Amino acid sequence: MPVSLSGRHFLKLLDFTPEEIRYLIDLSAELKAKKRSHEPHRYLEGRNVALIFEKTSTRTRCAFEVGAADLGMHAVYLDPSASQIGKKESIADTARVLGRMFDGIEYRGFGQERVEELAEYAGVPVWNGLTTEFHPTQMIADVLTMEEEFGRDGMRGRKVTFMGDAGNNVGNSLMVVCAKLGIDFCACGPAEQMPDAALVEQCRAVAAETGATITLTESVDEGAAGASVIYTDIWVSMGESADLWGERIRLLSPYQVNAELMAKAAPDAIFMHCLPSFHDRKTTIGEEVFQKFGLPELEVTDEVFEGPCSRVFDEAENRLHSIKAVMYATLR
Repeated sequence: MPVSLSGRHFLKLLDFTPEEIRYLIDLSAELKAKKRSHEPHRYLEGRNVALIFEKTSTRTRCAFEVGAADLGMHAVYLDPSASQIGKKESIADTARVLGRMFDGIEYRGFGQERVEELAEYAGVPVWNGLTTEFHPTQMIADVLTMEEEFGRDGMRGRKVTFMGDAGNNVGNSLMVVCAKLGIDFCACGPAEQMPDAALVEQCRAVAAETGATITLTESVDEGAAGASVIYTDIWVSMGESADLWGERIRLLSPYQVNAELMAKAAPDAIFMHCLPSFHDRKTTIGEEVFQKFGLPELEVTDEVFEGPCSRVFDEAENRLHSIKAVMYATLR
């Protein structure tokens, strides 16, 4: 039976079967090919979508706006100051108002319960652009990037290692998508930054059905060994206090992705990062951290970030195609 996601919400990948996730990855690749060949694909002409951003973003906003335009839709961006969601107007009331004006709603912000409540009351598809717990559109883009390197379905049985703060939304979501698709996943970092135990057990139950493995380790040698993908993220996420930098640097510095660490991975290993990245001093925060702690590079060295194994900008581009696939699949 053909996969259909029409009318579905896209809140977390735990809600989807491996076949449905596979469909979204393949659809992303198809839409990418159309974009690259300048083939029109305005399949959703005349639709309107609302983009709620309680946390700002470069890639997510641009991907939703350009993706909507490519599909023939009009997007309305609501920044943190333009939306009264949860302040002067409840999430439920906001959902019911926007659901009568728009064909789909994107939410990027804080707790997962906020996007879940939006979905409960909106009456139209709601898409998770990022919450504290999960980042599902990133995962469709990430697996597409991996498969562009290793072939369609070429990741099955390979190892993906997340280095550092493995319990953040990207680490959580990477564990979920790997479990769903039969990819071996390793969370490598300090015990304090590991994924929630309940989520780990949920993913291990899924992995038992797909043939994947889920490993948690504090050992950099164990985490890197044989990995086809080394993945990391910034050490202090958006919305977290800047006061955390000192503690996170102490905890996570041993897990910095550098040339020595990459040498422990598989010979054909690639490096991935969802961005933004503090790989040099060319950002305000990067310079502030350098002045305070004397570190010119944080979660990844510039040598690796700019090196031949890096696929970070392929990954960033693929956000457009994955988000476009999610919107089209749920609104078609």
